[in-house]
Amino acid sequence: MTIEFPANLPIPEEVVSIARRLEEAGFETWCVGGAVRDNLLKVDNKDFDLATSATPGDVQRLFPRTIPIGVEHGTVGVLDSRRRPHEVTTFRRDVKTDGRHAVVEFGVSLEEDLARRDFTINAIAHHPLRHEWRDPFDGRLDLDRRVVRAVGDPERRFREDYLRILRAIRFATRFGFEIEPATWAAARTQAEGLKNLSAERVREEWFRALLLARQADEVVERWAEVGALKMWLPEIGERGKGNGEWVLQGLDRFPVRDPVLITAYLSSDPAATFTRLRCSNADIERGRLIHHHRSRWPDSGDEREMRRWLATVGRAADDLVGIAQVDDPDRGAALAMAVGRVRASGAPLSLGDLAVTGRDLQGIGIPAGPGMGTLLRRLLDEVLDDPSRNSKARLLEIAKKAAEQGP
Repeated sequence: MTIEFPANLPIPEEVVSIARRLEEAGFETWCVGGAVRDNLLKVDNKDFDLATSATPGDVQRLFPRTIPIGVEHGTVGVLDSRRRPHEVTTFRRDVKTDGRHAVVEFGVSLEEDLARRDFTINAIAHHPLRHEWRDPFDGRLDLDRRVVRAVGDPERRFREDYLRILRAIRFATRFGFEIEPATWAAARTQAEGLKNLSAERVREEWFRALLLARQADEVVERWAEVGALKMWLPEIGERGKGNGEWVLQGLDRFPVRDPVLITAYLSSDPAATFTRLRCSNADIERGRLIHHHRSRWPDSGDEREMRRWLATVGRAADDLVGIAQVDDPDRGAALAMAVGRVRASGAPLSLGDLAVTGRDLQGIGIPAGPGMGTLLRRLLDEVLDDPSRNSKARLLEIAKKAAEQGP
């Protein structure tokens, strides 16, 4: 499609109201960033950010309800009537950067502010009141050409913030764009700087790229090409054949585009990967369970076997079904149907599903302790074989006999 500047953009009235108040106070204000780019591409995005000549102090004085999102970098969140924040950032330029943090200076023009941005497609501004456009770096043409191109000197852009290397990959894989050759060459030259990034920023970029990409395998390939995979995700090896080529097209067979599951699927040690990326404890444990149970597949769709498999793999069941659908779509579909049948039956699958509790066992004289835990697991084994045994009377009867027989 041909990209043209429309007469106006679908900017929410709350954002227009903020811009109007700033302009009436004498501060130049423009819409910038991802929402401008996305709307030019006909991608729905109402999350418009504002760039202004007002300083953070000016913004805080003009609006009664604000939050200091990043005042040192010029960003203030202005709350609307529904207490939703809208980012307002002062025109700025970098005066010093170490590749992950920048010291900025205010009091510059819109053009200077746009000149510090990462890519031409993100350096387009639209005036929300006058509906004028500013595009000093031909970002519209690059949108039309479907190209990700650095603003100005690409090596300098990447040295200012090495995360921009990964952002280039995200934009390219999300929109199906090419990365302009000089920009990609600079990314590969500067890739060593990725080591200096925080794990949190790398994790966020990796997850967002996997979530938004048209094809998830392209993200993996690009990260491998630039060296980021080996640097940050060494457990993700080349899943290829003798020629070493990637065989990753199956990633898009996952029922849901889940970055955590995709990462666990690709990693030889998901818990180590998630720990390095400083993921939540829940994600680390999820990865550990996937890895631990990944080789344990039921041999058939027999309901008794499926009950035992579900009881064994526990919370990892849905993730394992997803993996089966990637590795072998036919087997995965059959497994998903078998799991659905067992769950629909309401059959007990865990200790918590038993019709008796430890307190019930104490009531018939069985003392608390390791022996009780062993007995409860034996009762679960009984109902996994035959769910009809899951009644309080029946299980207490089995427990009494087991207690009389001893260990």
